[in-house]
Amino acid sequence: MTYCVSIRLNEGLVFCSDSRTNAGPDRVSTYSKLHRFSIHGDRQMMMMSAGNLATSQAVMAQIERDLKEDAEFNLRKACYLSEVADYIGELSVREQSKHKQNGVKAGFNAEATFILGGQIKGVDTELYLIYPEGNHITSSEQYPFLQIGETKYGKPILDRIVRPETPHETAMRCALVSLDSTMRSNATVGPPIELLYYEADSLSNPNKYYKFEDNDPYLVMLRQSWDENIRKAFSELPSLSQVFGADL
Repeated sequence: MTYCVSIRLNEGLVFCSDSRTNAGPDRVSTYSKLHRFSIHGDRQMMMMSAGNLATSQAVMAQIERDLKEDAEFNLRKACYLSEVADYIGELSVREQSKHKQNGVKAGFNAEATFILGGQIKGVDTELYLIYPEGNHITSSEQYPFLQIGETKYGKPILDRIVRPETPHETAMRCALVSLDSTMRSNATVGPPIELLYYEADSLSNPNKYYKFEDNDPYLVMLRQSWDENIRKAFSELPSLSQVFGADL
């Protein structure tokens, strides 16, 4: 299992992902799920993946091959990020179909899901969630974030905090807390945690990138502070004695 979240702000884009992969209870390893493609001054694209690792690796390999061979369509030739989302969806469906054609045993799931975000010169920043079926959606004004993988534990804080006008530093902390909350409730999600911020209209390789190991001092401090303040906020909630009376 994995967890990735991306946030589209007026200021730019935030990406945050874990790096844990599982192939059974005794086969746990790490693999970066955050990939970057950059042409300075022209386009910046970031992609995160969840699901079958073989499928997501094959999709990345084909993207790189198409770039190297200057295929009829590749990331350099797209005019809009939505075209890239269509392209990635097609590659994913094609890779999944190979397993079905080869008669892979029942129970094997080759599905992969992707988040694609970035900017092409002359166009606003864009953010897409690409489903295993190849179709995609974008974020909304009300909920300017997208999640893939183990999404349920980290969603409440995003719902309450993140808006398009949220400062990027606040959104970055929110993404970290969202991921830490997920790790707290699901042991299959784990560090290293990758955090990246792309500033809108900069069209340059993001310089706000950091990889957090499990014992990173800031991550430990953030976790402790969040736990303490959650307990404090809960203790200050209105007492049920207002409902049941003093005999409660």
